[in-house]
Amino acid sequence: MPTTSHTADILVIGWGLAGLVAASEALEAGKRVIIVDQEPRTNLGGQAWWSFGGLFFVDSPEQRRMGIKDSLELAHQDWFATAGFDRNEDAWPKRWAEAYLQFAHTEKRSWLREKGVRFFPVVGWAERGGYTALGPGNSVPRFHITWGTGPGLLAPFRAAIETGEAQGRVTVLPRHRVSSLTVTNGTVVGAAGEVLAPSGAARGFASSRDAVGAFTISAAATVVSAGGIGGNHELVRNHWPSRLGSPPEKMITGVPAYVDGSMLATSENAGANLINGDRMWHYVEGIENFDPVWPQHGIRILPGPSSLWLDATGKRLPVPLFPGFDTLGTLAHLRATGHDHSWFVLSKKIIEKEFTLSGSEQNPDLTGKDISLLIKSRLGKGAAGPVQAFMDNGADFVVRDTLDELISGMKALPGGEALNAATVRAEVEARDREMENDFTKDSQIAMLRAARSYRGDRLIRTAPPHRITDPSAGPLIAVKLHVLTRKSLGGIETDLESRALGARGEPIPGLYAAGESSGFGGGGMHGYRALEGTFVGGCLFSGRTAGRAMAAAV
Repeated sequence: MPTTSHTADILVIGWGLAGLVAASEALEAGKRVIIVDQEPRTNLGGQAWWSFGGLFFVDSPEQRRMGIKDSLELAHQDWFATAGFDRNEDAWPKRWAEAYLQFAHTEKRSWLREKGVRFFPVVGWAERGGYTALGPGNSVPRFHITWGTGPGLLAPFRAAIETGEAQGRVTVLPRHRVSSLTVTNGTVVGAAGEVLAPSGAARGFASSRDAVGAFTISAAATVVSAGGIGGNHELVRNHWPSRLGSPPEKMITGVPAYVDGSMLATSENAGANLINGDRMWHYVEGIENFDPVWPQHGIRILPGPSSLWLDATGKRLPVPLFPGFDTLGTLAHLRATGHDHSWFVLSKKIIEKEFTLSGSEQNPDLTGKDISLLIKSRLGKGAAGPVQAFMDNGADFVVRDTLDELISGMKALPGGEALNAATVRAEVEARDREMENDFTKDSQIAMLRAARSYRGDRLIRTAPPHRITDPSAGPLIAVKLHVLTRKSLGGIETDLESRALGARGEPIPGLYAAGESSGFGGGGMHGYRALEGTFVGGCLFSGRTAGRAMAAAV
């Protein structure tokens, strides 16, 4: 096979958000950059293109306008209580967490605004916790949606790369799969790999791995920003921690198949230290996509707090495992039930107000910056278009007029034989009796009423409290939920300059890591759990750090 050779100041492996940010920072510093990725050019932007574009800010103008009193001290309290750092290898992740909190509190928002990025005015409240003040979760709403979602967040960095290409300072090499990092006298001086056959696959669709050539690249600095392992179920199961029970026999996938973890092993072979591989972030509100792009394509429901959450047998989940409160706590509980699925039971009135589907393609109003569609979908009558499409076509949705009919429909789905009809009926009816008074012993109802004291929740995220079986709120809806793979929280250990570290803690000359490949910074700045809005934010911060550090070093 023919071999091509290339030379640049900086090599970026992986063109997701972290890679594009690193490349744009290096360009701004006057460096020559090569960007490689195994996928066709249609995938420029990587996973971030598919994202909701949620960003974690601390004490932002949007928060203050919504009456939210946030502070760096409160955010620090929430982050560290949620992360649960408890290992010797958490030294750098903790320092990255401290640095990221400062970034989210100070220049993150102004830096993005200078690049033309804007934010939806209503701040969302994700990972609400529901424990004590020193337990996991966000004490206040911090989830800021990018106007334009993931594509809108990527736009300025894609533009910087395209400008650099036009000027001859950037070379983008699609279909270049790195198989090894080149190490000379202990220094990483580039990479080598295979040139894959051209592919016309659309964004997110699987592409071939047929090699038609080889390549080598020489660079003074190399950054690995090729993502995690969420598209590789074998690796997810291999790294699955016992604290979360046994891995599911059936999972669906929240990221494209190219998120395969291959560059983590390649980096380790070059001396990089991988840490916290057992820390991962998977969702329990996954539904099968009726119009899939990648294999086993799943979509996550971003639920409001009203739906009744039942396990596979029909038993209600314990306090405080309500929709949107504690992702990993819910995952651990459900894995202990012996079943791979669970259920939401709700009314049409709830789904119209409280169901948002994660991802740029599921939110055409925000992604397309379409104000009229946004008003119609978020404030108008009926479910939003993408949600209605799943109600009409999704394999996991059951819509019926009566509770008996709903339970029969649930039992008819695969796995429904585990459902105890009497248990479901008792849970729903008991919950509905609690709605007769303004006071209650039901913690979920109390939390729902408390949430509606926040203007943002009352406006667009919570339905007025009502009986699920109230005919005027119907029809009734049940949604079968699956485990949805998503993020690696561990990765390549890095110092605060994004330099990859070796097994003894020493920087590996010439090698850097950013984004999910580095656990979003340090090898796992989230610890065991995340506060949401911190994944694309971690890509921004670690990519910026790596780009500036490499530019200063070469």
